[in-house]
Amino acid sequence: MFDFSLTPELAALRERTLAFVRDVVIPAEKDFPAYDVQSPEEIKAMADRLEVLRVQAREAGLFAPHVVKEWGGMGLNMREMAIVFEEAGHSLLGPLVLNCSAPDEGNMHLLEVVASEEQKERYLRPLVAGEIRSCFAMTEPAPGAGSDPALLKTYAKRERGGWVINGTKWYTSGADGAAFAICMALTDHDSASDESKQAVKRSQATMFLVDTTNPGFRIVRHVPSMDVNFFGGHCEVVFEDCFVTDDAVLGEVGKGFQYAQVRLAPARLTHCMRWLGVAQRSMEMAIHYANARESFGQRLGQHQMVGSMLADSAMEIHAARLMIWHAAWLLDNGEQARQETSMTKVYVAETVNRVVDRAVQICGASGISEDLPLSLFYRSVRAFRIYDGPSEVHRAVIAHRILKQYAE
Repeated sequence: MFDFSLTPELAALRERTLAFVRDVVIPAEKDFPAYDVQSPEEIKAMADRLEVLRVQAREAGLFAPHVVKEWGGMGLNMREMAIVFEEAGHSLLGPLVLNCSAPDEGNMHLLEVVASEEQKERYLRPLVAGEIRSCFAMTEPAPGAGSDPALLKTYAKRERGGWVINGTKWYTSGADGAAFAICMALTDHDSASDESKQAVKRSQATMFLVDTTNPGFRIVRHVPSMDVNFFGGHCEVVFEDCFVTDDAVLGEVGKGFQYAQVRLAPARLTHCMRWLGVAQRSMEMAIHYANARESFGQRLGQHQMVGSMLADSAMEIHAARLMIWHAAWLLDNGEQARQETSMTKVYVAETVNRVVDRAVQICGASGISEDLPLSLFYRSVRAFRIYDGPSEVHRAVIAHRILKQYAE
């Protein structure tokens, strides 16, 4: 049975989050460059400004809402996170200030579930506290792993007392300034015959915790990208004879893809939660503009075509929110919810793109200017239809599952 009401405590938390983002975070947006910064001086200056805001978030009791209290978080479940993350997402800066942004948020969840106690103390606790940042190194340049993880090329060779990792990753978001990377690599790569490698790759992948101070870890460049809202950039990184000791293995050897599923469904859904906040704020900007702007003898919003666009945005946001809440409910009840999170990811990603596009159209010249954040939102949300699985891949998987279900 579904209950869509909010407890008094959650309703109060929602209002506190919204007020904090409105009164503290959004006014601070002007102090953060809208585009990717790369110089050490700029990165440090941004980190210093970010820490000032994070101190205020801690004081407001809004820091790390998704992590259990044992490791320094607020201990919210997925349904509660859906409420808070959407409000935080009204600003691209909001999730970063509350320390619930990608890729750190997904990495925290993965470490909570998979890491040893020693690894949690070393990596998870300071990550939750906001003392360090992290990155997730899985995507590779073609012909390596992308939408198809079975194309993984990076490999780790067993050496005495540890492993030597070699490979190239790119779109490793947040790598510049991160303290460690979670790297996906093939293990026992050389032991399989060429004919059997493709078949066994899924059981050969292993995750490694690699400190970015490791001499075998090197950032090659910031990949110039359409979306520019990731702190630390989208980086191309090289693992070159990168030696790590046995205690760097995250979980068990050969279970990398299994652990990726632990991270994937919740992280896919939390992306939806945050981006829905961007959609909501974009629609609100369009509504304010449509109520204030005079055009052809009446308010802009009184023109039927503009009203139709606003109605479509409102309906789609409502449907997207309900999909998120349902998938979150399933995860809270121990379901894997792979089908539901796939459907939610596709629908929300495409909804957010449409809502922001309509808002830009309604606001006209103001929409494409940088006087409003809509042009930045427009650039940023486009990538969501690609990462965490392109819409086309999700549709293919959804179709495969329903065909199989009805065939059975």
